[in-house]
Amino acid sequence: MGFNGSYTAKQFNLSGLKGISDKTLEMHFKLYEGYVKETNNLTEKISEFLKDGKVDQEEMPAYSELTRRLGFEYNGMVLHEYYFGNMKRDGAGDPAKTSKFYKAAEASFGSYDIWKADFVGVGKMRGVGWAICYENPANGRLSNHWITLHETGNISGFNPALVMDVWEHAFLLDYKPAERPKYIEAFFSNIDWNAVGQRLKTSTATKEQKA
Repeated sequence: MGFNGSYTAKQFNLSGLKGISDKTLEMHFKLYEGYVKETNNLTEKISEFLKDGKVDQEEMPAYSELTRRLGFEYNGMVLHEYYFGNMKRDGAGDPAKTSKFYKAAEASFGSYDIWKADFVGVGKMRGVGWAICYENPANGRLSNHWITLHETGNISGFNPALVMDVWEHAFLLDYKPAERPKYIEAFFSNIDWNAVGQRLKTSTATKEQKA
């Protein structure tokens, strides 16, 4: 892995969300910036091992540890960008019935309400992690998954459509640990469904043909 330039933290204008305070967002943005910084730091250190085009046996333990840590930091950076990117002020709560995502949820689960019940259920699971709705690029079907930490449980090749952070730092300044359902409700009231729909790669027509 070469180091061909550092990543820059993205800016998200999310002040004034419903049920998620600006104080929480400020803290969360700083945490995200930390993932960006550490991704750059680890990538640069790994590149030092590769300057001579090989990894010597005595270097392997340190190289391995840096590479494993990079998976955590890199996914932490990317998932936060998906998370912040699928929210906006004055969200609609649920997508329009004519929207791309609503139709995809119906095609995949039988109804949007069933999809939502499943996604919310994943988000309420005990432990820290992420609830992510993925699209299977092969047939356009949606599925909801629990991602432990950042890098454990991601579905290879699937496309993240909706990403919800359910680590306690995402809501602890606004809600008690046992009030995660209230945070999830607040999250839904701030979803940018247009952004979510734009992440879907497969058309409804293609899904019907492959069903």
